[in-house]
Amino acid sequence: MKKILLMLAWWPLTGWAQDPMSLKDAVHLALNRNKSVEASDASRKAAESRIAEARGGNLPKVNYSESWTRSDNPVFVFSSLLTQHQFGEQNFQIGPLNRPDFLNNFQSQVTADQTLYDGGQTRHAVRSAELTKDITIEDGRRTRMQVIAGAIRSYYDALLGAEEFNATSQAMRSARADLERAESVRSAGMSTDVDVLSIRVHLAGVREQQIRREADLDVARAALNDALGLPLDTAHTLTTGLAPLRLPDGLLADYEKNALGERPEARQVKLAIDLAENQAATARSNLMPQVGVHAAFEADRQNFYDKGGSNWLVSIGLRWNLFNGFSDKARIEESNFALRRSEADQAHANSAIQLQVRRAYADMRAAAQRIEVTDAAVAEAEESLRITQNRYETGLSNVTDLLRTETAVLDARTRRLAAIHDQRIAAAMLELAAGTLTESSEVLN
Repeated sequence: MKKILLMLAWWPLTGWAQDPMSLKDAVHLALNRNKSVEASDASRKAAESRIAEARGGNLPKVNYSESWTRSDNPVFVFSSLLTQHQFGEQNFQIGPLNRPDFLNNFQSQVTADQTLYDGGQTRHAVRSAELTKDITIEDGRRTRMQVIAGAIRSYYDALLGAEEFNATSQAMRSARADLERAESVRSAGMSTDVDVLSIRVHLAGVREQQIRREADLDVARAALNDALGLPLDTAHTLTTGLAPLRLPDGLLADYEKNALGERPEARQVKLAIDLAENQAATARSNLMPQVGVHAAFEADRQNFYDKGGSNWLVSIGLRWNLFNGFSDKARIEESNFALRRSEADQAHANSAIQLQVRRAYADMRAAAQRIEVTDAAVAEAEESLRITQNRYETGLSNVTDLLRTETAVLDARTRRLAAIHDQRIAAAMLELAAGTLTESSEVLN
């Protein structure tokens, strides 16, 4: 019955066909259309590419080059004739040797360089890229959970707006009925125009609230579309009702423990410590020697296609940084301080996460207790209104009592709706704080 009333209340405010949409549908739509999720996916793929880039340090570097040179420089002509395999006895003559003619040299060269040992720099670079990717993945998880939480909040805000509009509409009907009673009682000579005027003033006040609720509903609907990545005027029929949620059986300590292990922020600070340790190891590896092999094949020709020769070489080299102005020492100290900062960030983040869990847990429990209190308050207010209306018709109650009970009913219904809304939101925020909010979470049912 509640869903039917919700659909009937929503329909006149739109004016065009509406698609039915459950809370799960809204969450799925938000995840598919939200640009933050798209951006986090792109960041993850970029991090994967950086891993491949770092692993390239273990593979040989092969280059090909082609060049043309023309000169009469004696040294150039002498060496080029040798590499072209065109040097002859006539080239030993003093005149041509000192003042040779112009010579062309077309050179083709293929080189290959392979690192044999770099003190672990490539290994640490790969590890840093992998840790960065893991941090990016956790950032993507956090983004998805925040999008889900935003969709849940916007959905229930729209539901609350529709239900509050229904409550004021029901109060309008009740106030009109009271006005008819007052007019009947006045016609019977049992009251004066004062009662009728008082109820008319009350009716105007309820109508004012109805106008306000209608405006709030329109804004809430636009905010929902914004969270879903849709045009703000898109119309929907929300099929998930605003009903109390059965509280989960988990203890606060269990939620806190789970949050410290599953929360993306908790994982990120742990990964940040690992990354800082790896960067410190990278700084120390700069003190180690590097050994590499170099190979080259070269072809030199007087013409592009003939009069040429070829040669090759292979060499092994060692480079050891013995002193570079204490830069390596400073880099090592910097990485150690970065590690200490990451460890301090972890302690601060863990405390903040536990506080968020406790706040969400307390909000959810408080909202559940408010629902129990407001359930009883609504029943009592409605029964009080029924009795007061009957007494007013018989002249046993005055108009002040009638209006007071009318206002109490509307207030009790509004507070009950707000308590249910707050409980639903708090349950989602608790899963968000615990790091377990997903598309299949129970809070979406």
